[in-house]
Amino acid sequence: MLDMKNNSHSGLLTKNKLDESPESSQQGQHYIEVVKAFARLTYESVYVIDYTDMSFEYVSDNPLFLCGLSAEEVLGLGYEFYFRHVPENDLTLLTQINEAGFDFYANIPFAERKDYSITYDFHLVNKEGKHILVNHKLTPLFLSPEGKMWKAMCIVSLSHHQSAGNTRIYKQNSGETWELHPGAKTWRKSEKPVLTEREVEVLRLHAQGLNINQIAERIFVAPDTVKYYRRRIFERLEVSNIVEALAYAVNAKLI
Repeated sequence: MLDMKNNSHSGLLTKNKLDESPESSQQGQHYIEVVKAFARLTYESVYVIDYTDMSFEYVSDNPLFLCGLSAEEVLGLGYEFYFRHVPENDLTLLTQINEAGFDFYANIPFAERKDYSITYDFHLVNKEGKHILVNHKLTPLFLSPEGKMWKAMCIVSLSHHQSAGNTRIYKQNSGETWELHPGAKTWRKSEKPVLTEREVEVLRLHAQGLNINQIAERIFVAPDTVKYYRRRIFERLEVSNIVEALAYAVNAKLI
């Protein structure tokens, strides 16, 4: 285990840390009950970060994020959970993502800051010592009066990539995305890929579990035509298989 107070990843702890808690009236009433309700409806792990003291305010009982602990144990650990259950190389990556992400966030107009979400992949180490690559999505819940992120909701699921990183920022109701250059703090802006209606239909049918022949029957085309649509989808999304295509499309809200 790493010493949370004396480690090389202080940026993970201090980049957005608030000096004091904002007035509780700003956060509204009973929002945690809403988060709990959402957690009951999804297969993904859900938790809430409070940047005032780098604690977790809520942790769902989905086992993926817990690494063999109970939700109550992870809740009690707060940010120390990362130092216990994320390998050293990925902690360095998370520090870079944290610093670059909050630098990006500081340049967003105050009124728009809740419109942005970030997604990236890193490994968790479970109680058997197995490294599991997860996808982590984070979006603001509440801001401090100065515009810093006060509380954020995070969603964790299995990653469909082969390695950590893959960091992107999305803006709500916009085609704009930003990708973080590996090993750097610079962001590359791009537009979300545009798929045709038929390509979206093929992706949705794949998401329902249909194979190529079944999709061909459903949309009244030859299987080779479905294969053509798949190749076009892979090219547009810059992925190599249908699993990656579906993961990208869901994250980017293309389907």
